[in-house]
Amino acid sequence: MTHTAKRLRELPPVDRPREKLRRRGGQALSDEELLALLLGSGARGRGVLELAGEILARFGGDLRDVNLERLETIPGVGSATACRVVAAAELSRRYNSRERPVIREPADVVPYVQEIVNKKQEHFLCLSLSGAGEVLACRVVTVGLLDAALVHPREVFADAVADRAASVIIAHNHPSGVCEPSAEDLTLTRQLAAAGRTLGIPVVDHVIVTRGRISSMREQGLV
Repeated sequence: MTHTAKRLRELPPVDRPREKLRRRGGQALSDEELLALLLGSGARGRGVLELAGEILARFGGDLRDVNLERLETIPGVGSATACRVVAAAELSRRYNSRERPVIREPADVVPYVQEIVNKKQEHFLCLSLSGAGEVLACRVVTVGLLDAALVHPREVFADAVADRAASVIIAHNHPSGVCEPSAEDLTLTRQLAAAGRTLGIPVVDHVIVTRGRISSMREQGLV
């Protein structure tokens, strides 16, 4: 069952957008969930997730050309709400028009993994890259147990496909403090690399981070 088929209060607390953002960061939320947070509340007879889904559907899933006039024709979207959505879209356009960071070496990945370095659970990230190595997006794919994260290729590549990524870099932290890849890391890397080849979105590196250290499987000849 999709979120749009349920009211927010019917979802388990951990699956509600606000709690998911607190636990995993904004990059873990779908467009519908992010928009629901921006809306704040639904309309009569429709929950906020359902309303967010309707807005996205009205604009073909792309809010870059959103405008007040069309928004205000959607039942339940008032002037203040429409202004918030248009303002957020304009901010996004301005940031996207700026030059994107380029990943040239493992050290360039560091700014994207800083927030997971000290986590007590494994956090698995995926960076979507353009053909020029520009960072299109960076997302938390999964959060594991104390020292293990279960990752499936579809979770890694679903967003990369949507981003039209030319390649990806995957990264995760080792709460143990050991920065070298484990046997499980090597197996996972091979699986994801194979999936990437099939999709035409190669895995160009798998980076492991601990406090003060970074390990690149590419540099070690393991990717």
